[in-house]
Amino acid sequence: MTWDEILPLLWPATAETAQMVAWSTLFTALLGLLLGVALVVFDRDGLRPLPAFKSGLGFVVNIGRSLPFIVLMIAIIPFTRLVVGTSVGTGAFVVPLTVGAVPFYARLVETALREVGADVVQAAQAMGASRTTIVRKVLLPEALPGLVAGLTVTVVALIGYSAMAGTLGGGGLGDLAVRYGYQRFETLLMIVTVVLLIVIVQLLQSLGDRIARRLSHK
Repeated sequence: MTWDEILPLLWPATAETAQMVAWSTLFTALLGLLLGVALVVFDRDGLRPLPAFKSGLGFVVNIGRSLPFIVLMIAIIPFTRLVVGTSVGTGAFVVPLTVGAVPFYARLVETALREVGADVVQAAQAMGASRTTIVRKVLLPEALPGLVAGLTVTVVALIGYSAMAGTLGGGGLGDLAVRYGYQRFETLLMIVTVVLLIVIVQLLQSLGDRIARRLSHK
């Protein structure tokens, strides 16, 4: 296989991977942030202690984190069909990507929020700030560098997940590597795909690290 044959296959696959990762990152950031905040707020020492509810929520999160992604993709096929009407294609695999990444990012959000000093929260409470205000104007801004760093790690994981999605009809670079690189023994295409994934991950990790450093210096 020559470069003239590889490039027309590579760019559409890269675009599909970018689409899957972008949409799943958006949904993961929103849902994971809400879930991570809930894990902190409803903790025994949180702003609104509900230990039993928090334990149940933590149990669900742990289940989500314990399932290998390829098993998760298969297990939630009925749910994926329910949400988007199909279980194959780039759009459909945004669902399992999001479901797999939300518990992961929620724990990172929880960790970042717990690193905010208790004295800062107590000072806000002493000034009469409501729980919502403390979350919005104290916890989240103070934890922002950690939240960005955690999201960067999550995006890198999503790129790996998206490659696995290709094995089940999700499209993208993973699908290209399987159909051409593996099944047709196109070694050059396999190498190019692997190198491209490595480059994408390195660029995103570097960008995320730079943003987190800048936020931590403010």
